[in-house]
Amino acid sequence: QVQLVESGGGLVQAGGSLRLSCAASGRTFSSYSMGWFRQAPGKEREFLAAISRSGGTTVHADFVKGRFTNSRDNAKNTVYLQMNSLRPEDSAVYYCAATTIGIDPAPPGLVAYDYWGQGTQVTVSS
Repeated sequence: QVQLVESGGGLVQAGGSLRLSCAASGRTFSSYSMGWFRQAPGKEREFLAAISRSGGTTVHADFVKGRFTNSRDNAKNTVYLQMNSLRPEDSAVYYCAATTIGIDPAPPGLVAYDYWGQGTQVTVSS
């Protein structure tokens, strides 16, 4: 129903910043609550942030509050994750996800999300 493509990952030094983008297909982007997740080798996929359909409400995992900021531009069918003060432990594949779940923003559980992007690699060096 919707295709998601992440971009903006790369290699940065500790303390640096990256802005990830998630571009969605279709004209119904505003009908989806969106989330960001990441998965490091040997670890489970973990919730980072969620944003409401209008973009007016955001939720961030405690361990990224103050460093990561989720936003969306429905006119561009795009969700963003601004990541500042990056740490080596932030290294992971980052995914965006979409859901039509009635709860808005969507909850942090993976099962709440219906559609996933392919992921973009973020590597933070010491």
